[in-house]
Amino acid sequence: MKGKWHIGLIRVVTQEDPALRELHGNRIMEYFPELEVESRCIPDQPEGIHSDELKDLAVPKILRLAESFHGKDALIVSCADDPGVPELQKLLSIPVVGAGSSTALLARRYGPRAGILGITDYAPSPYGSMFGEGLINLGRPQGVNSTLDLMTPEGRAAVENLALRLKDAGAQSIALACTGMSTIGVAGPLRRLTGLPVVDPVLAEGLCALYECLNTAYGK
Repeated sequence: MKGKWHIGLIRVVTQEDPALRELHGNRIMEYFPELEVESRCIPDQPEGIHSDELKDLAVPKILRLAESFHGKDALIVSCADDPGVPELQKLLSIPVVGAGSSTALLARRYGPRAGILGITDYAPSPYGSMFGEGLINLGRPQGVNSTLDLMTPEGRAAVENLALRLKDAGAQSIALACTGMSTIGVAGPLRRLTGLPVVDPVLAEGLCALYECLNTAYGK
């Protein structure tokens, strides 16, 4: 079995700062040292994806960027809406993992009623597909309109407030629905605040990518 699996990771927020661009990949490598992650960003998307219109703009960029990765064992689209994932799963011969479907899958093990916590009033499609009417959606945190707002003290306080409201609404777990939540490292604090399992999308996508690599290796 090979020493490391090589993973391509697509960021849907345009990041000029290398530290920010590579943050998700570095976090995955920290927790899953079997993976070697190369991160790239789509162009001209400084606020990422927080609407259907922005998703429609991003998908062609994601498909083009995916073509630039060569010799990878798997590809991650690090966005909770899984933009371009269904298309890439048909186009590529390697596994393609989305943050949203990975998070929803792991949250489901805690029960059929998950609270979704993201940056949109609508639930990204992987969450609705997994939980159906069991999904508890109270909208986005107050004052949070894009992933950039999560990086302010006011944005973080709004996230915490919404997490407590989801608990009061009967959530058995909290499924984070924006990879920007991973960027600010909020999963652990929310877990301590609410006492609920909180699924971090970047760790979820990394775990699922590792599983796909293992599954491919053992299947040979």
